Amino acid sequence: MNQSENNGIKVPHTLVIIFSIIVIIAILTYIIPGGKYDRQEKNGRTEVVSDSFRYTENVHQGISSILLAPFRGFVDAAAIIAFVILVGGAFGVIQKTGAIDSMIKSIASAHSRSSALRVMMIPLLMTVFALAGSIFGMSEEVIPFILIFIPLALALGYDSIVGTAIPFLGAGAGFAGAFINPFTIGIAQGIAELPPMSGMWYRIFSWVIITTTAIIFVSLYARKVKKNPQISPTFEIDEEKRKHFSSSDLENHSMHRHHALVLIFFGLALVLLVVGVLKFKWYIPEIAALFFGAALVCGIAGNLSANEIAESFVTGTKDMMSAVLVIAFARGILIVATDGQIIDTILYSLSQQITRFHPIFAGQAMFVVQTLINFFIPSGSGQAALTMPIMAPLSDLLGVTRQTAVLAFQFGDGFIGLLLLIPPILMKWGPF
Repeated sequence: MNQSENNGIKVPHTLVIIFSIIVIIAILTYIIPGGKYDRQEKNGRTEVVSDSFRYTENVHQGISSILLAPFRGFVDAAAIIAFVILVGGAFGVIQKTGAIDSMIKSIASAHSRSSALRVMMIPLLMTVFALAGSIFGMSEEVIPFILIFIPLALALGYDSIVGTAIPFLGAGAGFAGAFINPFTIGIAQGIAELPPMSGMWYRIFSWVIITTTAIIFVSLYARKVKKNPQISPTFEIDEEKRKHFSSSDLENHSMHRHHALVLIFFGLALVLLVVGVLKFKWYIPEIAALFFGAALVCGIAGNLSANEIAESFVTGTKDMMSAVLVIAFARGILIVATDGQIIDTILYSLSQQITRFHPIFAGQAMFVVQTLINFFIPSGSGQAALTMPIMAPLSDLLGVTRQTAVLAFQFGDGFIGLLLLIPPILMKWGPF
């Protein structure tokens, strides 16, 4: 989440944006009148009672409230933060074993050796990356694989764009249509007080449609380039690359036994996750414990020492610290707005604007809002922490399901996040 520059325009750091919102919300407690909805317990979750809004006296939030907001955000979102840290550490261990890299290289190696498998190279490899994007939110992690698949694509008669698109669009499509991503879907469902597997079948259907569309798009482009390489925008660059790139590393690659064991244990953990949630009603604590246990088992199976497991776990948690800070600061926004008695007034105003639409279009309006927010808050977990406390009760007022609110968040974050990731991805592989 470092400050980035796009077309000469410096984009503020995400924390700068969120803290600015905290300050603005505190100022608004002096301007916006206070308000309150009645709430009731229904089907195991707290819902807003429509037509119960009434104006109340607001509570002004000063400098002390602003400065306390991040700390109180950490406290209030402690369960979600602990979950993100533990799961991030777990994936750090699993990635340290090299099993995921080995699996993808083995698949690529098999395709490079077999003419029959080459036909299925794009669909199969993009499906693998789409699963990675859906299961653990792979996004920027595709960059090392781009440097692997560019020479493979060139060796098979394609271009660099195909080599980039296989991991990049594959993971991006999987992320946008994620059905089990703990860092986005898991957090959003938790805040919306929905069961972790709620809406699973529809999300799987969405994942299949989005992934299939991406595969067809890349496959059609690859076929055109293979027939007529000159139509490729990177034709001249690729001609130079073919002189230097070699696929010999992939041709001789084979998966080690311990890598296979890691993948088996990880797969069993995912099966246990589904069973635990559906049958035993597991929630954030149990899911975090499962991933932590899976990390220990996979680390041992992957021939990592105790110190290596610990070090890779710490590395994985470090990768999540930006998301953790965003979650805490975003929760601080909600705390200031709630303490100032203006959160329900904001909900009321939003509902009055969006209720002019049919519920179907209300869902689309929520998607547009999430899309706009993603330009400023690119972190999926941070955006969930920021918007779902408002979008979930807003869906109650609009007469649409909370699952619709989660889908609006997921698609708004996923599709625009994919577009926002294109410039840094291209800058990473372009020089090679």
